[in-house]
Amino acid sequence: MNKRFQKYRISKHMLSYCFFALTLPFFCGMLTACGTGTTPTASVTDGSSTKKEPGPLPSVEHLRAFTVVQDIDSEGFSPVSAESVPRNTCSDLSVPTYVTKVEDTYFIVDCYHNQVIYHDNLTDPLTDWQIMTDEIDKGHTLASDGLVYLVDDTEGNRILVFEKKDGVFYHTQTLDAVGNRPHYILYDAPTDTFYVWSSMSGEMFLCRHDPGEPHMYLTKHVSVHPLSEKDAYVRSFTIDGDDIYFVSGIPGSPAILQADLSTFAITETYPVPDSIAGMVQLTIAGDAFYITVSTDIAGNQDAATMIRTEDLSQLAEGAYEDVYANFIGGGTPYYITLIDNSYYLTEHRIPGHAVWKFDITGNGISNVESIY
Repeated sequence: MNKRFQKYRISKHMLSYCFFALTLPFFCGMLTACGTGTTPTASVTDGSSTKKEPGPLPSVEHLRAFTVVQDIDSEGFSPVSAESVPRNTCSDLSVPTYVTKVEDTYFIVDCYHNQVIYHDNLTDPLTDWQIMTDEIDKGHTLASDGLVYLVDDTEGNRILVFEKKDGVFYHTQTLDAVGNRPHYILYDAPTDTFYVWSSMSGEMFLCRHDPGEPHMYLTKHVSVHPLSEKDAYVRSFTIDGDDIYFVSGIPGSPAILQADLSTFAITETYPVPDSIAGMVQLTIAGDAFYITVSTDIAGNQDAATMIRTEDLSQLAEGAYEDVYANFIGGGTPYYITLIDNSYYLTEHRIPGHAVWKFDITGNGISNVESIY
């Protein structure tokens, strides 16, 4: 029986309540089928078919609501013109960490310039780009579902939410006290959830909003063991269906951890050599795994590289291919993103080679091009 009706006790109206409770699922199903239901659904499998189970709206069941900074739909809101948005004054990028595209707009998280910039192409000079925000301190990523845009303020331990109106991005909400250095945000469409990772404390923050409504809510907070107990520095995670992978920086025992996405319980551990201990990100492309590496176990950036393997269980034995030679090499490759069927890599330590574009085929990496 629906929990909303558990408060009722036996009374002279008992039959009415029972009838209503028994027929409620039917009417809810009819509403959903007609497109009028507002409750999101989650897929469950019974071994023979896929079913749908209703889930609570975040506005009804959540841990914390994001703080509203400004309401862009209120009568007192004062909009600005798109032309008046400040342009980027930096002719280069300083430790860029992330490049992505949402609809027809490109974004670059320019980490050490403490800003996120955006533009409609990747060929114009960086000084033609506009500033989405400079309210962040060493931000790393941006994620969007098309309605809201979430940016991590890494050193501020918070998440900023932006909404777009008439071509302008406005900071509308904030979530404070997000672990220790939130470092990576990803929107996962199948679960309709933003996953926010705290890189130094092993915590995952799950955030959602109601359908069509931009107000964000923290719906779940999980400490991922053993990452939350081992003084680990984990720069990212990768969602693949029902699994989630962490490139683990556990001191003394570097490994890639595979966990169940719904419970975050570790299901597999893949040890890696000390030479690639400071992993940044794991990217799954075709039948292979591509892993960017920032340092070795001693923190030496001279060990930075990119590797390819078809079997994570063989990494400890050195069964992988170093593919960093496809690029100039000598820098520090960071995050990889997939945009319009091509891959983009951010890199630092090499002047003039901060963003790369490349393809991945069955034969590996090809068509490598320096963008910025």
